[in-house]
Amino acid sequence: MTISGMNHFTILADDLDATRAFYTEVLGLTEGYRPPLSFPGIWLYVGEQAVLHVIQRSPLPGPGGVFDHVALTASDLRATVETLERRGIDYQLQQQVGTELWQLFFFDPNGARIELDFAAHEGPLEA
Repeated sequence: MTISGMNHFTILADDLDATRAFYTEVLGLTEGYRPPLSFPGIWLYVGEQAVLHVIQRSPLPGPGGVFDHVALTASDLRATVETLERRGIDYQLQQQVGTELWQLFFFDPNGARIELDFAAHEGPLEA
């Protein structure tokens, strides 16, 4: 078997509206088609690809459950940090040893940890 890329990841959410707002307004994903499944949820897209499946479940199993984090390639580090700060979202920014990628870590409303990876030339954020 050969893996050729990421298809999607799935998270549990107890508040679909807050989760939808976070991923569409903070990360810029768009809500799209979801088959008529027997349980509530949403599918979020990048272009034509559904990359995030959200299943509504309450109560949640705890921050993140068995899910550790999802890493996504991103661009415009400065604008992303400004968005997080404007929304009062705590984050950690570090440069990865070896690749020099900038890694931005933060949590969604359900406790799922998000990592966004930015090219080395996008940082540091000094004024």
